Amino acid sequence: MTKEIILIGRSNVGKSTLFRELTGKKVRIGKRPGITQHPFRAKVGEIFYVDMPGYGFMLNVSRAEQEKTKDSIVRYIEEHSGEIILAIQVIDAASFLDIADRWEARGEVPFEIELWEFMADQGLDVLLAANKMDRLARLDRDKALDLICERLGMLPPWSQWIDRVAPISAKRCQIEPLRAAILKRLGEKAREAPDI
Repeated sequence: MTKEIILIGRSNVGKSTLFRELTGKKVRIGKRPGITQHPFRAKVGEIFYVDMPGYGFMLNVSRAEQEKTKDSIVRYIEEHSGEIILAIQVIDAASFLDIADRWEARGEVPFEIELWEFMADQGLDVLLAANKMDRLARLDRDKALDLICERLGMLPPWSQWIDRVAPISAKRCQIEPLRAAILKRLGEKAREAPDI
């Protein structure tokens, strides 16, 4: 059976940069949203890492196409849930709360939160990669992470979720908290099912 770790998140949150850091594989990255159009897979050991297309705003892409991308992500998760041993939801920690506030002001649930809940409902093991931490002032980091966790249904302080929440900066190659969380999860899964 194929074993996958998927990276999923809004366009331009640094998924592809993180994918490159985790796999060592060159992938196309860019400053504008929507570079990754289809799932991109790279094998590391016995596991495939999958860089999923980003959802949300994409330059020169219609709203209908953006919705189609969201639907294809949900469909991929449904169709591959038996193969996905770990899902990494990547967020831009510097803008997550602003985006959530805008959606909630319109009476809507932000897609990031819907997706987090959907993956949990699918029985997936999900890690949160809080990327772009370097954009937050040092004093604001813990407060921002507490609020992000709260929005995702985890009671603060965020530090009690260190096995689920990894503050990182992929662009600066500072991803050790995520690597540690992945290795811990894979070790646990190997003990539960030695074929992983």
